[in-house]
Amino acid sequence: MHIAEKSPKICLTIAGVDPSGGAGVIADIKTFFAFGCYPAAVIASLTFQNTTAVFGVENQTGDVVRKQAVPVFDDLAVDAVKTGMLPNRDVIETVAELIREYNIQKLVVDPVVRSTTGFDLIDDEALRAMIERLFPLASIVTPNIPETERISQMTITTLEDVHAAGKKILEMGPKAVLIKGGHLPDLESPKMARDYLFTADGVFTFEAEYYDTDATHGTGCTLAAAITANLALGNDLKTSVETAKDFVNEAIRTAPKIGKGNSPLNIQPIGRRG
Repeated sequence: MHIAEKSPKICLTIAGVDPSGGAGVIADIKTFFAFGCYPAAVIASLTFQNTTAVFGVENQTGDVVRKQAVPVFDDLAVDAVKTGMLPNRDVIETVAELIREYNIQKLVVDPVVRSTTGFDLIDDEALRAMIERLFPLASIVTPNIPETERISQMTITTLEDVHAAGKKILEMGPKAVLIKGGHLPDLESPKMARDYLFTADGVFTFEAEYYDTDATHGTGCTLAAAITANLALGNDLKTSVETAKDFVNEAIRTAPKIGKGNSPLNIQPIGRRG
């Protein structure tokens, strides 16, 4: 006898594919699943990479992205959307149109502009389009320090710089900005990893133990995907960020040390990580 079960929350990622599985769409799918959400995906770019480097990309057009996304939106009641690598203005404008068209209220924008290994993934025109078209629709934007510098056009070396940049990006339209501090030397005390959440209600700091490791492949994708899943599950923004940070920290701590470069994380359903 079939027993009806409660329908899972549905999370859609629109991002690039990392064939080595550590970042991008594959990392997002694993993360959605880890939180018990149903994953769906639209491919914005095919990357040629592994744990050591990005060797090239083959970008999709806005039309191809729309043709992937519309059947998903028409069929599935998508609860939250996460964007990652959106390679050009055409794709970004298409994604913004889709978010408006389908009235998506929970949107996490991870402004991926450069890979962990230093490969530039989008140009300045695409970044401007992202700021103009997607940021005002976002529940939260999640830049790391290099991305924050490029978006805010500031050099960040102090905690005061972080606060100034966060407030500047918040004025670009998103409901919240999470600046990830992993690329900064610790500005307050040793061996702590801190992220800074900027909202209309103030600035909130999230901290966790810092691990001196090269197991960092896909950390930004995983964090943004975990926030997306938690928002889809109905958690408030602060709870979603806190839960996501704890999840990523544990995924770094238990990383499997795969590959010859920056190892991917240990993205497993909660409670199953060794």
